Amino acid sequence: MSLDATYTKELPLVENNPPLKELDEIIALPTETKPNKGWWIAFGISSTALLIGGVSLFLTIYYGIGMWGNNQPVGWAFGIVNFVFWIGIGHAGTLISAILYLFRQRWRTGIARFAEAMTIFAVMTAGIFPIIHTGRPWLAGYLIPLPNQNGVWVNFMSPLLWDVFAVSTYFTISFLFWGIGLIPDLATLRDKTTSKIKKNIYKVLSLGWTNSNRNWSTYERAYLILAGISTPLVLSVHTIVSFDFAVSVIPGWHTTIFPPYFVAGAIFSGFGMVATVLIIVRKVFNMQHIITIDHLEKMNKILLATGMMVGFAYGIEFFIAWYSANTFEQFTFINRAFGPYAWAYWIMVSCNVIFPQLFWFRKVRRSIPITMVLVILVNVGMWFERFVIIVTSLHRDFLPSSWAMFTPTLTDLGLLLGSFGFFFTFLLLFLKTLPLVSMSEIKAVVEGAQPTIHPHPHSNGQHKD
Repeated sequence: MSLDATYTKELPLVENNPPLKELDEIIALPTETKPNKGWWIAFGISSTALLIGGVSLFLTIYYGIGMWGNNQPVGWAFGIVNFVFWIGIGHAGTLISAILYLFRQRWRTGIARFAEAMTIFAVMTAGIFPIIHTGRPWLAGYLIPLPNQNGVWVNFMSPLLWDVFAVSTYFTISFLFWGIGLIPDLATLRDKTTSKIKKNIYKVLSLGWTNSNRNWSTYERAYLILAGISTPLVLSVHTIVSFDFAVSVIPGWHTTIFPPYFVAGAIFSGFGMVATVLIIVRKVFNMQHIITIDHLEKMNKILLATGMMVGFAYGIEFFIAWYSANTFEQFTFINRAFGPYAWAYWIMVSCNVIFPQLFWFRKVRRSIPITMVLVILVNVGMWFERFVIIVTSLHRDFLPSSWAMFTPTLTDLGLLLGSFGFFFTFLLLFLKTLPLVSMSEIKAVVEGAQPTIHPHPHSNGQHKD
């Protein structure tokens, strides 16, 4: 088969083949115009949720962790559930940006910038919860492995410190990766804007970009190196988060399946959140021809694959509990499925395993309304997965005399709502201040941008040396 025939069979990544200048105008438009009514409504809702979360955070710090529903034996609850949930949301950005970039998956260009931004904001949101969960957030500096005036050194055998290293490294590399990717676009905005204030800001942030061959060569080398560094972080970060549970002796936690199980679940939930927001954003900012149905279909295929991995992990957990002949382990999983929190378990299974099977059908994968419902259910299911893992493993431990039920308080629910408010407030600000799609990368995948090879008319499509 000839090379140009291969290109003609590939679906266009940008529909209608718009001129390159028009692409710049479409992508830069949200940053150059005043926010519309819809944006202000969304910002009002998210900032209200953030305010509720702020009040709940103040009550937590002022009165202590007793404002939460935690008890004995459920010492971990909403705080760690939310932490693991938001760290998982941040995984899709690195996967789309770094791994798909290394594998030269050109379809990533329409959604990579947005996914990278979601990674940054999700990790920022996640970082709040371990700090306040310690009970003394004003002493969070002691988590940094530096000598201090009290001669207190951190415990390097503590999984809490592992999280500090893993999450801070992940955030730093992801932020650098996102920032470097923005440089060419910031230079474009610098040259386009007529506002002196914006021009000076973009001038500083674009780091003297001149669009020269040397600039592009250095940029591509740095981007490739950071992509290579970021790739193992996709596996390592949530693996280390899973060690918070796996290194303990609690039935339901002490298992070797947690690292790959958590990584698959993180990618699953991350893609679910990216798809949820992109469906709205592409409509609001009139970018249906840049963020196309084909992008969403490919993301739905990844959701189907990772959802099946998560479902396989659910089944293996029950098999290992049975095969181990450990009475406590067996009871934990029977209690999850048929105990007082069975409703949470079956919500998790339905949303993460059963409903995503609809993505086997192409019409479902390419239907915006159905996709929207399914990806929202994925996010609901993945939050309940963390709730089930943590709460149901703790509320009935080795001694029946210490069994107790966990019930979230208004402060717990306020912090959960506030975390969504924090995340979406930053996301809305990003959408109005920086390009949602990479201008430089999207131009490279416009039809006609890639070279094609036309075979000799007498060669029958066969290339000869």
